[in-house]
Amino acid sequence: MFNVQNQTIFFKQKPHIIGNYAIVGPKEGLGSLKNYFDYIMKDDLYGEKTYEKAERKMVEQAVIGAVTKANLTPKDLQLFVSGDLLNQIVTSSFAARAFDVPYVGLFGACSTMAESLAIGASLVNAGYFDNVACATASHFSTAERQFRYPLELGNQRPPTSQWTVTGAGCSILSSKGNGPIITSATFGKVTDFGINDVNNMGSVMAPGCASTMISHFKDTNTKPDDYDLIVTGDLGKLGSEILIDLLEDHGYKLGTNYNDCGQIIFNGKQSVLMGGSGCGCSASVLNSYILEKVRKKEYNKVLFVATGALLSSTSTQQGDTIPGIAHAVVIESYEEEKSPKKEKKGSKN
Repeated sequence: MFNVQNQTIFFKQKPHIIGNYAIVGPKEGLGSLKNYFDYIMKDDLYGEKTYEKAERKMVEQAVIGAVTKANLTPKDLQLFVSGDLLNQIVTSSFAARAFDVPYVGLFGACSTMAESLAIGASLVNAGYFDNVACATASHFSTAERQFRYPLELGNQRPPTSQWTVTGAGCSILSSKGNGPIITSATFGKVTDFGINDVNNMGSVMAPGCASTMISHFKDTNTKPDDYDLIVTGDLGKLGSEILIDLLEDHGYKLGTNYNDCGQIIFNGKQSVLMGGSGCGCSASVLNSYILEKVRKKEYNKVLFVATGALLSSTSTQQGDTIPGIAHAVVIESYEEEKSPKKEKKGSKN
């Protein structure tokens, strides 16, 4: 059902993305992609008493929205694959209670959107499931108080820091349909370049991203110019610059077709230092702007590489360094095959 070459799976039965949905917070709704999101929250609490419950509600809304756009109902789903940044991935696990669907919880930090798509596509391609929901989310206020400092302290942010995106995204993968297709997936390796600064995530994730992309190019026998768009998850400005240098050292030069979700989700007037980060960063950008461009065939072949920093508050307080990872999927536009015309029966004169 599929071929594997080193780190990359090539799908023969290419899963379709038949529905997608993105919800973001008010700050993200003021950014450069504001016209692409399905829903922009009026405030960060989203009608809940805590930010954690708001994040959970965002995932539920993203799944319901994507299912609706796919012309399905939650009962049509056969598997829910999701993860997030919080301890014990409580956002995804608690959101799963709202759906009577088998659930697989993932933790790939900010790489989770690509990880969920890669795993979901593998299961659909193998014929085990027909409809799989892949989702993830993050929230600025929940991430800050778990990984850094309570918001009430008003700590000054160093220049290398990024702004965790309040957002969620969901893609519905199906064995049938006419939406964009996932043609391959590259699973990344954990890398660690010895960085222990929780305010420098771009530097942490860039080496893992470079490792995955180099493996992908080698496995697929492609080069950066073969893609209409190469987009990384949330390296931000600094991480993107490091990635460009690392790839150039290995003979791969990124051109104008490269961009980063963390750099494009906010506009230049917003005070976000190095840009956006968090699970919801790449999830919301992919499930709004990118997939819309693919459906319109403005992008016919996209390499989506979500990046993650695999740390916890405990490991950070114990002085451990921060490992990084990245997973990649190739998303292509789909041209529905036309049935061949049948020849009319009868003898020719």
